[in-house]
Amino acid sequence: MSTHRSHSLGPSNGTLTVKTGRTGAVAKVGHDLLLEVAAWRATLELAEDVSRCRLELSADSSSLHVREGTGGMTELGEDDRVNIEQTIGDEVLHGSDIAFRSSGCSGDAERLRFEGELTVAGATHPLSVDLRLDRSGRLHGSATVRQTDWGIKPYSTLFGALKVADEVEVRFAGSLDQSR
Repeated sequence: MSTHRSHSLGPSNGTLTVKTGRTGAVAKVGHDLLLEVAAWRATLELAEDVSRCRLELSADSSSLHVREGTGGMTELGEDDRVNIEQTIGDEVLHGSDIAFRSSGCSGDAERLRFEGELTVAGATHPLSVDLRLDRSGRLHGSATVRQTDWGIKPYSTLFGALKVADEVEVRFAGSLDQSR
C-alpha cells in the first residue's frame, strides 16, 4: 500500500448484497433471499499504518432488489419479488437510510477488520466489517447483522411458522481503481 490512498466505491465497480435465511416450523416452504443494493457509495481510505485505514458507506434502503430466491416449495415469481421488496421498504426498514462509519481498523495489507457503527432503521450500534484485498485490487468484504440488535423484528408470516432468520449476511465484492 502507498502512504495513503482514497478509493470511491459503488455500483459501477462493486456489488453490495444481503443474504437472508429462513427459520420456523414451515421454513422449507420459504426462500433464502439474495438482495442487491442498487444505490450505495463507499469511501475506503488505505494507509501503510493500518490503524489509519477508514471505511464509510451509505446505502438507500429503498434500492434493495431481490436477485435470487433459493429453496422453497415453489419458484419465486416476479409478483413475489415485488411484494418482498415492498415489504422490506414499508415494514422492515421503513425507507430509512443505511450508513456505516469505521472508528478503527486492524489487520494487515490483505486482511482488514474495521470496527465502527452501523445505522439502520434509525438505530446505531457497533459492527465489525471484514475486508480482504488481493494484489490485483479485488475486494471482498462481509459482516453479519443481527436484525433484532437494531430493533428490527425479522419478517414472519403464517402466524410465525415461517420467519426470516435474525442474522443476515452483508457482502461486498468489487475492485479498486489501480490508476490512482
